Amino acid sequence: MRLNQVTVTMPDLDAGWNFYCALGLRPIVDARPRYARFVCPDGDSTFSLHQGESGGGGTTVYFECENLDETVGSLSEAGLHFVSGPEDKSWLWREAELFDPGGNRIILYFAGSNRTDPPWRVDKVDRPK
Repeated sequence: MRLNQVTVTMPDLDAGWNFYCALGLRPIVDARPRYARFVCPDGDSTFSLHQGESGGGGTTVYFECENLDETVGSLSEAGLHFVSGPEDKSWLWREAELFDPGGNRIILYFAGSNRTDPPWRVDKVDRPK
């Protein structure tokens, strides 16, 4: 199984469009004001916005960045406001946090091998197949 996309709800898709374009996602579908879809700059995962009033309902989206500190610096210079980071976390990830215009929590992070292989990883034999 492979993750295709994540979709978040947002009241103002124009504001969301501007935010995610500034974040570096590339638009592939523009059906505003109802829907917009982007492809992530690395890999082939996609990310969508759906128009609705219940944005920010506990959604957190993680985007991995190879050069987290540089990326956060560039995005800050471009006008995006980070509420924290970049900072090292106890779970061995380096993270920076911001919110999109719909109130969805966005984490930019770098984890290296700890992304899928942390020191406390469940042994392969014990994982469901």
